[in-house]
Amino acid sequence: MGIEGIGARVVRKEDRRFITGAGRYVEDMVVPGMKHAVFVRSPHAHAQIKGIDVSRAKAMPGVIGVLTGKELKGDGIGNLICGWMIHSKDGSPMKMGAWSPLAVDRVRYVGDAVAIVVAETRGQARDAAEKVEVSYEVKPAVADAVAALKPGTPQLHPEAEGNLIYDWELGDRGAVDKAIAEAAHVTRMHIVNNRLVPNAMEPRAALGVYDKAEDHYTCWTTSQNPHVARLVMSAFYNVAPENKLRVIAPDVGGGFGSKIYIYPEEIVCLWASKKTGVPVKWVADRTESFMTDAHGRDHVTEVQMAFDADNRMTALKVDTIANFGAYMSLFSSAVPTYLYATLLSGQYVIPAIHCNVRAVYTNTAPVDAYRGAGRPEATYLLERTVETAARELGVSPVELRRKNFIRSFPYQTAVIMNYDAGDYEASLEAATKAADYAGFPARREEAKRRGKLRGIGMSCYIEACGIAPSAAVGSLGAGVGLWESAEVRVNAVGTIEVLTGSHSHGQGHETTFAQLVSQRLGVPLEQVSIVHGDTDKVQMGMGSYGSRSGAVGMSAIAKALDKVEAKARKIAAHLLEADESDIVIENGELKVAGTDKKVPWFQMALAAYTAHNLPAGMEPGLKETAFYDPANFTFPAGCYICEVEVEPETGDTEIVQFVAADDFGNIINPMIVEGQVHGGIAQGIGQALLENAVYDAGSGQLVTASYMDYTMPRASDLPSFKVSTSNTPCPSNPLGIKGCGEAGAIGSPPAVINAITDAIGNNDLTMPATPQKVWAALKAATRH
Repeated sequence: MGIEGIGARVVRKEDRRFITGAGRYVEDMVVPGMKHAVFVRSPHAHAQIKGIDVSRAKAMPGVIGVLTGKELKGDGIGNLICGWMIHSKDGSPMKMGAWSPLAVDRVRYVGDAVAIVVAETRGQARDAAEKVEVSYEVKPAVADAVAALKPGTPQLHPEAEGNLIYDWELGDRGAVDKAIAEAAHVTRMHIVNNRLVPNAMEPRAALGVYDKAEDHYTCWTTSQNPHVARLVMSAFYNVAPENKLRVIAPDVGGGFGSKIYIYPEEIVCLWASKKTGVPVKWVADRTESFMTDAHGRDHVTEVQMAFDADNRMTALKVDTIANFGAYMSLFSSAVPTYLYATLLSGQYVIPAIHCNVRAVYTNTAPVDAYRGAGRPEATYLLERTVETAARELGVSPVELRRKNFIRSFPYQTAVIMNYDAGDYEASLEAATKAADYAGFPARREEAKRRGKLRGIGMSCYIEACGIAPSAAVGSLGAGVGLWESAEVRVNAVGTIEVLTGSHSHGQGHETTFAQLVSQRLGVPLEQVSIVHGDTDKVQMGMGSYGSRSGAVGMSAIAKALDKVEAKARKIAAHLLEADESDIVIENGELKVAGTDKKVPWFQMALAAYTAHNLPAGMEPGLKETAFYDPANFTFPAGCYICEVEVEPETGDTEIVQFVAADDFGNIINPMIVEGQVHGGIAQGIGQALLENAVYDAGSGQLVTASYMDYTMPRASDLPSFKVSTSNTPCPSNPLGIKGCGEAGAIGSPPAVINAITDAIGNNDLTMPATPQKVWAALKAATRH
């Protein structure tokens, strides 16, 4: 293994420009004649638009144009769509309400855009936006998903009677009901998965440029998948033909899923650029991000888990209401169905599982995939229920899990997924050892002497990453394929460019992808460039989300490298008068095995392009392309243990230890993996203890629309994490990678809540476990 190849702890190449302020974000982009945009947004959660008067705004200094939804619709711009079709259990298709990029007749959540103002400066645009006069007829609003299903509740879309988008099920209801009726014990729980705001470091932004001479559009945007953005804007929104639209996602400061989607702003900026004749840039302020970025989670679930007399799981029944907000976002329909219900077996043998999901419209911001996307929701309900069952049964949470672990692979679950490989016992053993689980009772007694309540909680998670194959997801309703592409270009001097359809927004692709090339071709990292995020440079790609960049994106690169290596060996064998089967590539040279005959890598590359001495019939050049469509999902898994101390007088919780033992398959760069795990755990702890998006039930106003009210985790809220890996290679891709980017956010929330409820002796605690909630739960436990 080369020192810069697979497995090396290489410092990220891209960090030099980031930490020196040389990153290139959409806000940094300046083009000749560029003007600035501000959106006029609804202050009401639900209202009829009676009229819009833009005359005063147009007369303001610096104003180039003020445009409304009627003009947008007059130019044929289409509605935003959801790209994954789900059918209800009666066979009817999901009820997708119309979502115009600029509202025309009705607004359905606070922040719904009704007009765009373009002016010389951002300040002038903001001043003019305040002069746009919108006449609203305010209507009753509903922000709670459970309430939205009740008779007489305000209706959001005529297409969705009773605000119901779909009523979907997976599994064998009859078998589950029978097993529950015959069970020796049934654990029942009411689970709420709180609503979250993504809060990437870089707010969303868009710069739309229309070139009249070429009839061509360019969009710079904060996107995790620019090719999908181009496809959807051309094929469905009628912004521009695909060959006339270039989408560029430069450096992107975090996404966590919230930048997968196509939002109204990108569409409107491109359209406004043509209408006004100037390039149009929009950058969200933080309050706009809170109000309009796709939120995450927001499930309410009833769970029943059945056990036989030997404490083995026999059935799981799940009934979930999922809040979709005011409109269906691009992939929202898949989150509480095929990204959620299919993971409800967890790491356990559960013979019968049934899940019913009702998706609901409310007068809130749209909800879609957020770090983990369905898997955190599934893991939270499953691991809270298992921990609760252990307490009810009077057995060790460790031993109850161990008794029910899946131990032979492949394993076909009762809910579609076929797990290909894993060793859940190894992660459990690593975690309990690192946490000194056996020594916890002594630590609890020591804390008690100090007046503190100490608790320990566990979570054994599994997730599905690298969603594929395309034929399978297509059969489940996906509107796109989920393969990935790569092109490897060896230049005439031996340097290498890798063009990938994956997109980096903090994961370190420029380093890890180059490590793979360095390993395979024996060249230094500095000779490898990674190109991504530009639809004019990379032919096509599916972007980055669902921990797919390694398992799918790097596998595509590996397939292209196979072709490059094969041709390079042929050229070297010809130059060295040897058999190509004897050629080995190492340390920047192509050698004849067992001899001292060799040719430097750069010399072979030059020979490919001079073409003076190539094998007969060989084309000049050295450039290869590959598309990779995986045979199966990948299944990262692990065990997390959290230990807390609670101050009984205040309810304040301190995490005194957090242990993560993960199985990510083969690892490219351990340092980057550890960073991904740390970040995920921080987000998971944020959900468990601090974060909660709250809407006023009556008015639909977002109460937590700034960092003054929405609490993000700080360094003082987090301990030093103990992380480790015990890896079983994934057999479903050529690199044996499973994915690591979302695991921390999936496994940590139930571990934290399990620990707190263990400490206070009251299992009735919802996220976020704020000091007030913990104090109230503790007092309730004391009274009873």
